[in-house]
Amino acid sequence: MIVIFEGAGQWVGSLFYTSHPMQKVKLHWFIRRTHRFMGVILGLQFLAWTLGGLYFSWTRIENIRGENLRKEAALIPVSDSLAPLGEMLRSLSRTDSFGGISAVSLIEILGETHYQIQYQAGSKKKVRLVHAGTGQWRSPLSEKEAVSLAQSRLLNPGPVESVAYLQATGSHHEYREKPLPAYAVRFGAPSRATVYVAAEWGTVQSFRNDQWRIFDFLWMLHTMDYQGRDDFNNALLRAFSVFGLMTIFSGFALFFISQKHTKYS
Repeated sequence: MIVIFEGAGQWVGSLFYTSHPMQKVKLHWFIRRTHRFMGVILGLQFLAWTLGGLYFSWTRIENIRGENLRKEAALIPVSDSLAPLGEMLRSLSRTDSFGGISAVSLIEILGETHYQIQYQAGSKKKVRLVHAGTGQWRSPLSEKEAVSLAQSRLLNPGPVESVAYLQATGSHHEYREKPLPAYAVRFGAPSRATVYVAAEWGTVQSFRNDQWRIFDFLWMLHTMDYQGRDDFNNALLRAFSVFGLMTIFSGFALFFISQKHTKYS
C-alpha cells in the first residue's frame, strides 16, 4: 500500500511540477486562490447540507409527519344495506362529461359510510361523494363538518385557533400538490397542528406541525430546489455537485504541489 501511495503521489506531483520557479509559484497561487474562493462559496451550502442531515437523522420521521398526534381512522363496518354502486355510476355518467372511473373507495365521514368516486370528466379529474346507505349524492364538506372531521382525527386536538378555506396554493405552501379546495384547521396546544381536509374528497389529507415545517425548510436547502422543493434533478444542485468535486480535487492538487518535489529511487 505504501508503494502504491508513493507511486500515485509521484505521478500527481509530476503533473504540477515545473523546473521554472516562477511558473511553479504562479501555478501554486492560482490553485490556492481557486480553492479558497470555491471553498467559501460551497462552504455555506455544505453547512446547509450538514445541518439538514443532522436534523433528518436526529428527528423521528413519524413525528415530522404528525403520526404521534393523529388518531387512526375508524374501521368501516360491512353491511348488506349498501346501495348498489352500478346504479350510482350510471346516474353519474348521465349528469357529467363522464370519461371513466379511476378509483372507488369506501370512506367514513362523521360516522356515516360514503362512496368516494374518482372519475375523469374531460381533461379534469373529479371526485363525488355518495351516501353508501341511501345512495344520495353528497355535497362537499362544510366548514363545520371539516372542523369536526379534523378534531376526530387528532388524539388531543386542543382549541381551534383558525379555519381557512383554500382554493389555490403556491409551490412553497405546506399543503402543495394536494386536492383543492381544502380547509386548513389550525389547533392550539397540546397538538399545535394544522389539519388539512379536502372538501370534495371528504377526507383528511395531511397533518402539519412545527417539526414538519423545519424539515420542509431544510429539505429545500438540501435539494436546492427553491421553486417546488422536491426536484432532485435541478440544474443548481447539479452545478454545486460538480463544483464540490472540483473543490476536492483542487485541494488534492494544492497538497501535492505544496510538497517539495523529490525523485523516488
